[in-house]
Amino acid sequence: MEFEPPAEHRMIRDTVREFCESEIRPIAQEIEDDHRFPEETFAALADLDVMGIPVSEEYGGLGGDQLMYALVTEELGRVSGGIGLSYAAHTSLGAKPIEAFGTDEQKEAWLRPLAEGDGIGAWALTEPGSGSDASGMETTAEYDADADEYVLNGTKQFITNANVANSVLVKAVTDPDAGYDGISTFIVDPRNDDGFEVTTVWEKMGLNCSPTCEIRFDDLRIPADRLLGEEGEGWEQTMKTLDGGRISIAALSVGLAQGAYEAAKEYAGEREQFGRPIAEFDAIRDKVVHMYRQIERARLLTHKAATTYDAGEPVTRESALAKLDASEAAREVAEEAVQTLGGYGYTTDFAPQRFYRDAKLMEIGEGTSEIQHVVLGRELGL
Repeated sequence: MEFEPPAEHRMIRDTVREFCESEIRPIAQEIEDDHRFPEETFAALADLDVMGIPVSEEYGGLGGDQLMYALVTEELGRVSGGIGLSYAAHTSLGAKPIEAFGTDEQKEAWLRPLAEGDGIGAWALTEPGSGSDASGMETTAEYDADADEYVLNGTKQFITNANVANSVLVKAVTDPDAGYDGISTFIVDPRNDDGFEVTTVWEKMGLNCSPTCEIRFDDLRIPADRLLGEEGEGWEQTMKTLDGGRISIAALSVGLAQGAYEAAKEYAGEREQFGRPIAEFDAIRDKVVHMYRQIERARLLTHKAATTYDAGEPVTRESALAKLDASEAAREVAEEAVQTLGGYGYTTDFAPQRFYRDAKLMEIGEGTSEIQHVVLGRELGL
């Protein structure tokens, strides 16, 4: 049982940390205020060769593992939740399913640009009337045998990166009578496929440098060779994808919590009231210590889940537990960081307010906390 990441992992982590401090931290609040997706930052991440960390070298990735990917996601979240979220969605949801379920031709055409950082990936499952319960999915894909094409119609909701993506993996119903076994996955090219429209870019509570969109398909035709896997395999693919995706959200949550904790700890050591630093008062010291405890616990659960994933073992229980614990820790730590800074914590001159707003989505995206309880209950045989 190793609690320290391997040397190569630490080197990548430290390189990304230096990049985050020099290139992202100075603009983190600005891009959030401007609601701007920082394309230049993702281009620089591509130059660092980290846009495809867990993707095999054969298709342009770094050939790293889930633990290395989690470490990088944490570092991004430590300075910008929005950049971390778009990065995680690109990797876990946009790229990894193509590697896991795609043909060699699909990997060459669609995975390589994502892994090399020449494009951004996205994934479309949620719909206006279908969130936690995907059985209500209404987006359809009808096969046109004469043209050897699928025709997509429907609407997807809350899709990260949709308006900046080079490819979107879309879940659609191919057999309305088969329930979950009637769902399939398609590779959509939003820049070239007629019938693709971004209808809304949402104004959100936080994470506004990471675009969240509503998208619509209106008789969108794609060739049959853009079916990912076989018809009816979409839901099974989704469950496997979320096992890995929840680890990345756990890692992002740990990063948000770490950033908030560091801001609170620094402030508590510098801010003086009644003639001494407020960190010397029991109320503040105990608050900061509790924040540290929560982060350490969440990080250990996240690393355990990532290591289990890398060992090729079933990871549903571990990923759900890590995601549930880390997302709640992120919100609680960020809230306490705001409280530690008092009035200053409520201003945009200090980072805790941003971490606080960003953290809330961690309890919603890729399966709400309530759904994680359902998953864990099932895993425990309850």
